[in-house]
Amino acid sequence: MIDTSSSDKNVRHLANTINRQLRKLRTERRRFQQGDLELKNAVTNISHDLRTPLTAICGYLELLEQEEKPETVSRYIGIIKDRVDILAQLSEELFRYSAIISTKDNTIREQVIINTVLEESIAAFYMVLTERHIVPKIQITETKVVRMLDRSALSRVFSNLISNVIKYSDGDLKIVLSENGEMAFSNMASGLDEIQVGRLFDRFYTVETARKSTGLGLAISKTLVEQMNGTISATYENGRLRICIFFSDIA
Repeated sequence: MIDTSSSDKNVRHLANTINRQLRKLRTERRRFQQGDLELKNAVTNISHDLRTPLTAICGYLELLEQEEKPETVSRYIGIIKDRVDILAQLSEELFRYSAIISTKDNTIREQVIINTVLEESIAAFYMVLTERHIVPKIQITETKVVRMLDRSALSRVFSNLISNVIKYSDGDLKIVLSENGEMAFSNMASGLDEIQVGRLFDRFYTVETARKSTGLGLAISKTLVEQMNGTISATYENGRLRICIFFSDIA
């Protein structure tokens, strides 16, 4: 609060007005913090509550698939299984997201060679990219880019970004890692627009072209990058989506 000993009534009035606004701001902040905590707890509880029945449903569906049945029934079971898989994916993403936001102060930092982690992540998605006829153009500096990061979190970020490309790409992917530590993932994505790109990092936000998306992948990436004191942003120009990540030098 602002304390003033001035005898000027205008100054005192200004101080009182500012103090009223500060008290309102404090109240709103407490409400926000409480609501955010309740949301985190709700997400954690929901993810746990969903996993048990979904596991049972998946088990019974597998048993049904082994039984003799008419073609129509098989088709219906296939549709149900597809929907259950989506629910299971959402449940798993909810669980991971709640775990990430609950342990934000417990990240394990070590010297990480970003080049190596990025190469490993690209290699892990090679088959999936090939199936989608996506041939990535990769430009990784030969200079070792070393930062104090959480290796597993960084790997998760890269995996989420490449998965995002698989959802939205028109068939191309360009990955660049510069000497200064800036990374850029870009691809043509005619199914998006500037408004959608502006919301890609929002929790649970999905676009029409990604029906099986949980809307948490990029939100998780943003949370992880910021926990490691990095920045992540998305731009959209001439039909091309570009997501940039930057971690400042460990020095």
